[in-house]
Amino acid sequence: MSSSDVLDSHRDSEPALLDLETGLQELIARGYQFVHPADERGEVLAVVGVRVHDDVVDVVRLNGEDDVVALRVPGTEENILDPETWLWRSEGAATEVLVEVLALPDESAAAEARVKGCWVPGRGGTSKWLAAR
Repeated sequence: MSSSDVLDSHRDSEPALLDLETGLQELIARGYQFVHPADERGEVLAVVGVRVHDDVVDVVRLNGEDDVVALRVPGTEENILDPETWLWRSEGAATEVLVEVLALPDESAAAEARVKGCWVPGRGGTSKWLAAR
């Protein structure tokens, strides 16, 4: 089943569900890059998918299968993991949130203000630059 099948059924009836593996594969296919923020001992705190496009940044933070937060933030937001401003937000189980993320439109209202990438906090106080595709 493709994400378009899942999304079509989501629009036509009750909310469809998407298993975690298929959802992650769809995010990768759409250009999400993944980082794994860790604590000072090196233990992974979450799996974070980031996609920079047009003038926005889409973020999916998986803390667990039943604890997922997804955001669309302006490209000017300094801290995408704890933004001051967000344009869209969803949280809950991965099976539900990933369907919502994949249903978001790609178009941006201000495409002329394209973002080139964003900084994502990393291990030991460092940051990683994720370039837009």
